[in-house]
Amino acid sequence: MLKLREHKELTRDKAIRKAALPEKVTIPLSQHIGKICQPLVKVGDSVKTGELIATLDEKVVFSPVHSSVSGKVIAIDDMPHPLLGRAKAVVIVSDGLDEKIKEQSLSSSQIEQLTPHDIRKIIFDCGIVGMGGAAFPTHIKLSPPKQLDSFILNAAECEPFLTSDERLMLEKTDQILMAVDLMVKCTGVKNVFIAIEDNKPEAIKAFEKRVQGTGYRVQLLKSGYPQGGEKQIISSVLKREVPAGKLPFDVGAVVNNVATAYALYEAVYLGKSLYERVVTVTGDCLSNPQNLLVRIGTTINDLIAECGPLQKEPERIVFGGPMMGLTQYSLHTPVIKNTGGVIFLSEKEIHPPDEAFCLRCGRCVESCPLGLAPCLIGLAVEKKKWDLAKSYGALECMECGSCSYVCPQRRNIVQEIKYAKQRIPQ
Repeated sequence: MLKLREHKELTRDKAIRKAALPEKVTIPLSQHIGKICQPLVKVGDSVKTGELIATLDEKVVFSPVHSSVSGKVIAIDDMPHPLLGRAKAVVIVSDGLDEKIKEQSLSSSQIEQLTPHDIRKIIFDCGIVGMGGAAFPTHIKLSPPKQLDSFILNAAECEPFLTSDERLMLEKTDQILMAVDLMVKCTGVKNVFIAIEDNKPEAIKAFEKRVQGTGYRVQLLKSGYPQGGEKQIISSVLKREVPAGKLPFDVGAVVNNVATAYALYEAVYLGKSLYERVVTVTGDCLSNPQNLLVRIGTTINDLIAECGPLQKEPERIVFGGPMMGLTQYSLHTPVIKNTGGVIFLSEKEIHPPDEAFCLRCGRCVESCPLGLAPCLIGLAVEKKKWDLAKSYGALECMECGSCSYVCPQRRNIVQEIKYAKQRIPQ
């Protein structure tokens, strides 16, 4: 584990604030692991907030997409995408009314009568995906192919700068636990752990108080990076290792993060599709960093308007955390379902490195949470030996960036591994 400078003080004590309704949203049709959705709307159509605008008829891995504002569709075209560079998206001009579709809220007695199948169907219909980064469709994750024994609520939030999950833990504790109840019902597990890093004392107190008498256990984790990785948190909490090429259910566990849990609560209890989320908008370039509740499709320009003005010209704008996040090239890039943070970094913060030759010092090997040899993968990539890169475990890499962080020669090893994944024959 690495001990990083956290930078969380910029937003940690700032309550979630609802952002202004954007004048226009860009809603990508791919915001999940799986096949891209097909639009159900066309240019000129009027839509309401929460309305289904894209889905698939096929039985494949995907998650439906919903409008985040009411207004008119003005384009369906390739647009900037925070992960894919560019991707097909629906562009909607808001009418300013925020007219919502009728949302079907349920009473506590109705919730109790829901079967696991009913819960998963609501989750699917509302477009819930993993919001901690992976964006795996949640209805599939809660349909394990075998019996599990443990559920872990991932409340680590180990990336520097990000505090959106921590604010949800403090402000929506009860709702998150109600969602945990639903996920436990879906999976039939007996052991439930709320895994929180020890650098979040207020969140720990909030959960410890509310889990009394439930059988749920608050599990304290030593703060460090990448503690919040799925395999790392399973190792820390359950002392089980997920083998290479395997998934958490292979060791009897399922993991979901805090933001996903809250979205699941809103879907089942309130009938609300996933059209907005909490995002930490932060960095040394902003005059007023915030934790904002923003509509999906809100662009970087709109975030600057909410948290600016800019104090410095950003050298990089990163979606996600600084370790695993991706640098953006356009101010028109939109927030999507798995955007937990947008960070505006000056040149002083990123201090661009000058790469040098690998020393074979082994620091990247020591820091790798999966026990890989990142330096060897990087050298294989330089020689374009893709089979060799694969044999060294390139496809197993979680892209946490620890190797690049500790490298004394400032080699961008994680970028080389990402490139290898694109080139290795599948």
